[in-house]
Amino acid sequence: MSRPRLVIVGAGIVGCALADELTERGWTDVTVVDQGPLFAAGGSSSHAPGLVFQTNPSKTMTEFAAYTVGKYAELGERCFQQVGGLEVATTPERWTDLHRKHGWAESWGVEGRLLDAAECAGLWPLLDRDKVLGGFHVPSDGLAAAVACGQTQAERAIERGARFLPGHTVVGIEQRGGRATGVTVVASGEHRTIAADVVVCAAGFWGPSIGRMAGLTVPLLPLAHQYAKSGPLAMDGQGPILRHQDRDLYFRKHGDRIGIGSYAHRPMPVTQDEIGPKGTTMPSVQAFTSDDFDPAWRDAVELLPALAESKYEDGINGVFSFTPDGFPLIGEAPHLDGFWLAEAVWVTHSAGVARALAEVLVDGHSGFDLHECELNRFEQTQVSPAFVEERGKQNFVEVYDVIHPLQPMESPRPLRTSPFYARQRELGGHFLEAAGWERPHWFEANAPLLEDLAQRHDSEALVGAAQRDAWAGRYWSPIAAAESYATREQVALYDMTPLKRIEVSGPGAAAFLQRMTTNNVDRKPGSVTYTLLLDVKGGIRSDLTVARLEEDTFQVGANGNLDLDWLTRHAPGGVRVRDLTPGTCCVGVWGPWARELVQGLTDMDLSHENFRYFGCKSGYVGHVPVLALRVSYVGELGWELYTTADMGLKLWDTLWAPGRAIAAGRAAFNSLRVEKGYRLWGVDMTSEHNPYEAGLGFAVKADKDFIGRDALAKEVTRKLVPLLSAEVVMGKEPVGHDGRTVGYVTSAAYGHTIQHPIAYAWLPIELTEPGTHVDISYFGRRVPAEVAAEPLYDPGMEKIRR
Repeated sequence: MSRPRLVIVGAGIVGCALADELTERGWTDVTVVDQGPLFAAGGSSSHAPGLVFQTNPSKTMTEFAAYTVGKYAELGERCFQQVGGLEVATTPERWTDLHRKHGWAESWGVEGRLLDAAECAGLWPLLDRDKVLGGFHVPSDGLAAAVACGQTQAERAIERGARFLPGHTVVGIEQRGGRATGVTVVASGEHRTIAADVVVCAAGFWGPSIGRMAGLTVPLLPLAHQYAKSGPLAMDGQGPILRHQDRDLYFRKHGDRIGIGSYAHRPMPVTQDEIGPKGTTMPSVQAFTSDDFDPAWRDAVELLPALAESKYEDGINGVFSFTPDGFPLIGEAPHLDGFWLAEAVWVTHSAGVARALAEVLVDGHSGFDLHECELNRFEQTQVSPAFVEERGKQNFVEVYDVIHPLQPMESPRPLRTSPFYARQRELGGHFLEAAGWERPHWFEANAPLLEDLAQRHDSEALVGAAQRDAWAGRYWSPIAAAESYATREQVALYDMTPLKRIEVSGPGAAAFLQRMTTNNVDRKPGSVTYTLLLDVKGGIRSDLTVARLEEDTFQVGANGNLDLDWLTRHAPGGVRVRDLTPGTCCVGVWGPWARELVQGLTDMDLSHENFRYFGCKSGYVGHVPVLALRVSYVGELGWELYTTADMGLKLWDTLWAPGRAIAAGRAAFNSLRVEKGYRLWGVDMTSEHNPYEAGLGFAVKADKDFIGRDALAKEVTRKLVPLLSAEVVMGKEPVGHDGRTVGYVTSAAYGHTIQHPIAYAWLPIELTEPGTHVDISYFGRRVPAEVAAEPLYDPGMEKIRR
């Protein structure tokens, strides 16, 4: 069997790791080119301090780091020193956050322990223990010698047939017929082309320059980061890596000196032209700016008083890569087949990312869930140079901050707004941001409904809803309870515009969607089908709502740009895939009064007999042409009403005029959908899970052919189940049983209708029977919880089908 010819651009730690992973899998025709010498080629790997901390709010990033630790530890002490990692807290907020971080470690399978101040000082005797409230210790963290790790992996790849070419500067990406065919390099003053079937850009902060050669915008911002060393100090042993995140500092030992890294200074972006000239010893190192480092040194001395006996020296401003959301860039260019990226990858995650990309290239699928890291996750608005710079700088500033799961970036905003935005602001909408969209989470105009709710219902419902700790109460309001009840009892308008809408059309559209999705979408026009996209291993890539508008025209409700990219890549000739989102908008009209409200405004017959659940029709609401889908993500009667963006405001005003509806936000929406057990892709299920485990087997028609069908296993060893908990939690917390961690929380909310906190969780099959008692570790406290039968609300589907 022939193997592809592959060229990797960049012989830093990522390029070396990728060559190792690929050749181990039998792809031995691998050429790695770099403009610099081997193996300190001059990129970030050449000066990286090599800290490998595993614990991360992202399960995938934690798994990348854990694989990196395991692999580099096997390479020997020359490459990796497993000294452990210690994060200390000097403020109550940080100490609380370390309890949350300990929970992530439990959830993702990383062994760690919370320590008191004396135990921290035992690991780092130079600490001023009076400044420390406690710490989080992970014994398996460590220090990677980036250059040695790269060289060792490269030597293994060379033994299997790979070749490494130093002094080869890439000046062009060759392409023909929409496919990369090789790279043009300059070596010793001569141009030549290296042919390839696959080209991978692992050039680090030079990625944007290489991307431009391929016609690709790489949303990556190089930023300088300060690192210096103390003078000689009297101290024993190596000791763990130390992070003082309250002051944006980290420390590691270099023999009798201490290295100090700082994120406390101003963001210092570096353009491609400002990176050191090619051929210099260390182009990734900028001139050290001591004025920026002086405050960090004072903070370092405060934590480690012994530093006062010395002065800092050997300072550098080392260049690293940042992206708009802080995740790496992994994947194939949308317009150029065979051109791949492994960019914005730090040493911490290098081996994990290399393994993931090698798996995708060789097998078509990775064992890691990559949706947070895939190159094509960004909307077009999120790859503008201005956006990449502003968000990249903000990520630098916040790299060690305590970030709430709902906390939005503050700028640039507003960026994307629905046609209803002006009306929502008039109603006192509190907006958070996602994918650039302003999304209202509740409306101050509904505050008076709280008093009415207290009078009409047992006040215990409001008391229970409001009993959130300070953390769970951030970016939330009890007004969400009133909006939830209004949806269940009357009718509410929800802005669904930010959800991705894709048109699939052409003579082969039905056959194409049949092949791509799990359910039967080849139904008569006017039908709507809930279905799934799977990868080749049967993992859930996404869930979709497919409306057949005409014989050869479908509207697909998707989760984001990754779905658009997936469908576009697979579309055969004659099938058109088009993003409708920017030019359209959507209002969800849901609640028992929904039919009464809309029927008085439309020419469509909305009776249950003539407009069934999961049906669609076109008509008018007042003067506004709409596409109406009878679907509901909140578990109540109603419709999603779509129209063009220019008619959106008129649609909202027409629905608002009768005075029967309220506007409701995402906080209520999330509570209602969790009560109903509706899954949220990317949170409740990902490519790690198959439909039967996720409780979505009803959306699989195994008697038809679709991507991933042959890999689907019906044997279930774990399941996603609802828990009724004693407190409101936020998601990603570990779930325990009999003193051991057995799973983790996905979605969580207070169920206002059932008057109980709810948490969905992945658990082993033997613990998924309703009535099983478990506990949730929430900031170190064990919160009792019980497995429940789903759906928790309206199990007979009576509300939604009337």
